[in-house]
Amino acid sequence: MISAPVTRLILYTKDIEKMVRFYEAHFGYAVRQLEGDRIVELVPVEDGLRLLLHPASKAARQGQAAVKIVFDVVDVAEFCRQAAQHGLKFGSIHKADGYSFANAKDPSGNSISVSSRAFAHGI
Repeated sequence: MISAPVTRLILYTKDIEKMVRFYEAHFGYAVRQLEGDRIVELVPVEDGLRLLLHPASKAARQGQAAVKIVFDVVDVAEFCRQAAQHGLKFGSIHKADGYSFANAKDPSGNSISVSSRAFAHGI
């Protein structure tokens, strides 16, 4: 079988600029856009999933609940505290099997989460 890792996720949005500012400010992504391309690529500073922002149609529903973007952080409580200082409010911090996580939404209503699972389980 051929290996094909997931390296990009397309997020459909009605407000690309708001999404760019959100992911730059709260998760350290950098913008990369090819001239004439309607897709804006957000590249993580370190290894990680690239986010492709694609203009959504007028009829498209925002914030599908079937997908959640998870960001690995060592200290969930500290990350949430710092995020709140910059205007990003996460919900309650949940404990599960030796790790913690908290949830929020991006400007287009997509579910996001910060989780220490990768560090707790050595994943």
